[in-house]
Amino acid sequence: MPSIRNLALGLPLRAGHVLASHGFDQVTGDRFYRAIGGGIEFGESAESAVRREFLEELGTELARVRLLGVLENFFEWEGNPGHEIVHVFEVSSDYTDGLPLSAQLMVLDTWDEVSWIPFESDRPLYPRGVLDLVLRR
Repeated sequence: MPSIRNLALGLPLRAGHVLASHGFDQVTGDRFYRAIGGGIEFGESAESAVRREFLEELGTELARVRLLGVLENFFEWEGNPGHEIVHVFEVSSDYTDGLPLSAQLMVLDTWDEVSWIPFESDRPLYPRGVLDLVLRR
């Protein structure tokens, strides 16, 4: 039986843009963006998890972490149902703050592309509701 994933995701923000990874669903052919982060390990706080994920994925320590909210996300990806509880943080670091808006990066452990995307993008940013949290802050 599938389980609910508990995630911690971080959103570096600048000038109407968010730093996010690029995604592709091989079943539907949909292209999208996804907030950076991952699973919360047993005994780990959500804030510690987002700090660890940014270190693992981008090689950067976060200077500032602020909880924007918690979302419940039901979705389908590559033909499989998913269910997540997502802790969404606004984050910053010297590294991300210094990246030009034209930067093209890779996630260190998956090689997914990462770039600054405008809030008003032609592709969705997942999980759903993340941009609403940003715009309400």
